[in-house]
Amino acid sequence: MPIRQIVIALIFALLLALALIAPLRAPVVAAPNAQSQITGPFTAPAQVASFDGDVRRLPAPRAPVEPREVSHPRRIARAPAAPEIVAPRAHPAAPALENPRTVAPLQNFDGLDIYAGGGWVPPDPNGDVGPNHYLQAVNTALGIFSKNGTALAAFSYNTLFDHAFAPCDETNYRRGDPIVLYDPLSDRWLASDFAYANATAGPFYQCIAVSKTSDPVNGGWWLYTINVGSTATPGVNWFNDYPKLAIWSDGIYLSADMFDASNNFQTARVFAFNRDDLIGGAIPRNVGFDVGANYYHLLPSNLRGALPPSGTPNFFAAITEPNLFHLWKFQVTNWSAFPPAATFTGPTNVLVNNFVMPCYAASTFHCVPQLDTPQRVDGLGDRLMMQLQYRNFGGVESLWVNHTVADAAPIGYPTGVRWYEIRNPNGAPIVYQQGTFQPDSNYRWMASLAVDQLGNMALGYSVSSAAMYPAIRYTGRWASDPLGKLCIGETSLIEGTGSQTGSRGYRWGDYSAMTIDPTDDLTFWYTNEYFVTTDAIWRTRIGSFKLGNLPTPPTGPYIYFFPLIFQGNAPMCY
Repeated sequence: MPIRQIVIALIFALLLALALIAPLRAPVVAAPNAQSQITGPFTAPAQVASFDGDVRRLPAPRAPVEPREVSHPRRIARAPAAPEIVAPRAHPAAPALENPRTVAPLQNFDGLDIYAGGGWVPPDPNGDVGPNHYLQAVNTALGIFSKNGTALAAFSYNTLFDHAFAPCDETNYRRGDPIVLYDPLSDRWLASDFAYANATAGPFYQCIAVSKTSDPVNGGWWLYTINVGSTATPGVNWFNDYPKLAIWSDGIYLSADMFDASNNFQTARVFAFNRDDLIGGAIPRNVGFDVGANYYHLLPSNLRGALPPSGTPNFFAAITEPNLFHLWKFQVTNWSAFPPAATFTGPTNVLVNNFVMPCYAASTFHCVPQLDTPQRVDGLGDRLMMQLQYRNFGGVESLWVNHTVADAAPIGYPTGVRWYEIRNPNGAPIVYQQGTFQPDSNYRWMASLAVDQLGNMALGYSVSSAAMYPAIRYTGRWASDPLGKLCIGETSLIEGTGSQTGSRGYRWGDYSAMTIDPTDDLTFWYTNEYFVTTDAIWRTRIGSFKLGNLPTPPTGPYIYFFPLIFQGNAPMCY
């Protein structure tokens, strides 16, 4: 055997051994007084109404007179290390990443825009995919598309809930933070947002619509008005800001940040809703807990693929700078009790690699620059980004999630995307792998990820800098990539040709959505926002792509797991 081949083999064996004995795992740290702030259980009053018929007969959303902002209190994670963010550094436009392993879109079409959304800013775009449709939600409207991009219907939450109960049926009530989900266990759709009439007095509701059949266009919807803001004190309601919903084996789970009449943060609140009630039009049995004021922006786990083992709780997660990943367990043991018998325990604190939350300063949260305007946008780095994806691969349970991080403190920029795979969440959780995607000096933020049945991960996000307009791109990893690395080339879904401005121009959408097609458990679908011209008129894009099996490696001097050793057609991993 030639000496060069022997040396290559020895290097490969040594590095592979190091990778196997040190797979980026982090220890678990016990949380002191883990349950001292948790109160409950309690239940939220609810009502149900019905919409029958074709949603295409609902009035289309009205064009905006001027952009209107959805109220969104912010809570700073900690006192900043420096007073005010200085002007971001201008960077030259980065060339396309020279990675031959890119994956082209299968579908790529426009979704809803600000006119369909009734003029609300920001759009908060998200969506999900079912057997025959893609449903997209923005502030404050829903769009239904065929999977080839044909627009089938667009209507506002107000008109859908017109047959429900106040305040979900009131057109002049404030609404926001929409979520849309496809539930593969019941073959039903779920769409939700918050609603209230008086920002200081409430009451505050979660409006949840559940399709009566698998057909979201002509199958009818159950309409639920749920007073999730109710408290133990009569007449006192808290605002359920930033609600997040997720699918689980026994129901639908929700989290929200609760604010009082003076916009003071009170607690993170979590709920479980019975699936059979929601799909059957019954008053939904539900149970909730308050987590206390020490934690916020909790995210429930969203089931995809194989079911978890029987009796597995739903998981909730949050982050705290500089290195803590918090994990809770929500277990419902008896839906027939009142309130349903349940426990909410945690957090278990898992150490992760140090990170810096971006865009935090004494008086502003926005630091992401854009071309042709001094106006910067919010990186929203103080929270995990939806969804907290759950996967069960042959008994190996894992949670996958991301958040935005900064390059360095105390400047707080440029921004990149930190992602995790947490294994064994129902036992002693470990960080099986983690990574930060920041391949150049552009800012990447507002990401969402999903995982297919092969263990491949896709990551979509926004990209911007002082030298480029905000764009929508995606990358990912095959399951056989080195732990903590993304070796799939960055691909553009669409490059924006304008930047966001206006009186609310710093409010970039609060999340985007990557999800997986239930028909093959392989095709990824992603939606996010962009701009055509420099103004306040946002648009959205919807695209799909498939990673599938690992492609045949290129020929030449090449070792797949350690491409930096050799020259040639090796992939670039980040």
